[in-house]
Amino acid sequence: MTDQSTDAEREVPLALAEPTVHVGPAWITGLTLGNMGMWMASLAALQFLLPAQIQDITARHKFVALGVVSALGAIASVLATPVAGALSDRTTHAFSFGRLNGRRHRWTLVMALLGGICLAVQGYQTTIAGVAIFWVLFSAFQNGEYASLSAAIPDHVPVRQRATVAGWVGMPQALGLVVGAFLLADVVTGIISGYVTLAATFFILIIPFVLLTKDHPLYPEHREPLSWRKLAGAYWISPREYPDFAWAWITRFLNSLAIAMGTLYLYYFIENQLHYTKLNPGQTVDDGLTIVIVIYAVCVVITAIVGGVISDRIRKRKMIVTVAGIVMGLAALLLTFVETWDALLVAAVLFGVGFGAYLSVDQALITQVLPAAADRAKDLGIINIAIVGPAAIGPAIATPMVVVGGYPFLFGATAVVAALGSAFVWKIKSVA
Repeated sequence: MTDQSTDAEREVPLALAEPTVHVGPAWITGLTLGNMGMWMASLAALQFLLPAQIQDITARHKFVALGVVSALGAIASVLATPVAGALSDRTTHAFSFGRLNGRRHRWTLVMALLGGICLAVQGYQTTIAGVAIFWVLFSAFQNGEYASLSAAIPDHVPVRQRATVAGWVGMPQALGLVVGAFLLADVVTGIISGYVTLAATFFILIIPFVLLTKDHPLYPEHREPLSWRKLAGAYWISPREYPDFAWAWITRFLNSLAIAMGTLYLYYFIENQLHYTKLNPGQTVDDGLTIVIVIYAVCVVITAIVGGVISDRIRKRKMIVTVAGIVMGLAALLLTFVETWDALLVAAVLFGVGFGAYLSVDQALITQVLPAAADRAKDLGIINIAIVGPAAIGPAIATPMVVVGGYPFLFGATAVVAALGSAFVWKIKSVA
């Protein structure tokens, strides 16, 4: 849309309309690459670089330090996403920057640039305080980018195509971790070079989507006013007024909590509980973790894409979400009773299969219960609290469980949380 838009177009702007035209392969590829860079940077750093960096700084207190740093990053994410979403929801065509004249792409590009800078500087930190500061800043900017990127699906993709697209877009949560693991293990060596590499890919991979895809502009007359009161209200949607949105939030929160509890100490589980390096001389903990992640990621990629296509065809979102949650719970339950390398590999398969199907279908379900088109990014930012919030409280729950009851206690609790998430999805009434 250009400045010469007709009066009819400006009465019902595309930025606020319900999409009706399918998006093409190029659009999906661009968004997938952008998400790949984002998840590669955050998850590979969290799983590989951050534990190793913290262990080098304070081996004696590594459990507590990793828990605190990851929790602080999650808190920053919780605070940043709804606000960034609310701002992009209200960014108008009047504040254009060259071709970036829509309401999303400018935020996406700036957040990626600032986040990449913080991640690159992160590698040079030699104190826990320094690590925490730059991890907090990176988390805030990364989730600011996530707020604008996640709104792309309800902005551009019709309901009948959403689970398929969400499968492709959600798949990088696993594949990005695998690619990141490969880069950190076989291409670059060292903590500093690892952070710099992830920072560069984080920014570079978003450029095709930002520069080559449409971003519907919002004109000033359609912009809702933004006050400090409304900005504070970006963190709240009434469960009484929008019960389906509330139940979707709870479902996502519980499944995200299960993920946070079950994966936070995986690096240390392989190192200290399975004694991987003793059983496999010449290999490192990173090698073992990479094997697990590759198996998990392959399963996620397959089921995310297949599950999304199936969901769009049969329109049974809740059934697939339930089955996916049960399969993830079974993975945690297996490790509750069997602490062996082979059991971990089987659990990686189960968790990958369940999480892949869950990713695509639940994201599509959530976009169908958003309260208002004018607040899509802000409302998805509230959903993002249910994704990153558990990362903040997960360490507070997981750490005492590991210390007091060991890994079986932790994995058993993870299975219970995943089961609850599967059950509560049936409280949503407006989606099949």
